[in-house]
Amino acid sequence: MKKNILLSFVAAVTVLLFSCKPATTATTETASDTNTNTFGAVISNQDNPVAFTDMLTQLETQDSVNVVVKAKVAEVCQAKGCWMNLVDNQGQSTEELFVKFKDYAFFVPKDIAGQEVLIEGVAFKEETTVEDLKHYAEDAGKTAEEIAAITEPITEKKFMATGVVLLK
Repeated sequence: MKKNILLSFVAAVTVLLFSCKPATTATTETASDTNTNTFGAVISNQDNPVAFTDMLTQLETQDSVNVVVKAKVAEVCQAKGCWMNLVDNQGQSTEELFVKFKDYAFFVPKDIAGQEVLIEGVAFKEETTVEDLKHYAEDAGKTAEEIAAITEPITEKKFMATGVVLLK
């Protein structure tokens, strides 16, 4: 009886291990190696991006906006490249847009501050907790005094990117 239970358990674990193995997929839909300027999913409409300020205007009257936008990278997570802040590449707005990457599926290079990018995804507004703000400040290399000064949550415009293209 105990052998049957043990064999059943081993068989179940084996099935789970093999069924959870990630499937290999073609790389025609995504890219994230250092030889390319594309990270995440391929951007669908690179020829007609929305201006940064137009996207911000749309967020004033909508909860979220699906968009391809052109902007300038202000700051990148220095721990992994797992988030970035964008600013208006035309200098018409001083607002920043906090960008994370959908499903934590890709990262961007840590040294791209100052470069222009195209990003595709969803822009939205959300409150960021004090804990998260301190975490992001730490990732950005802020001083202990700067991190300690964070005491209030903020509502900010954010972006969940499915794809990023570094522009030359």
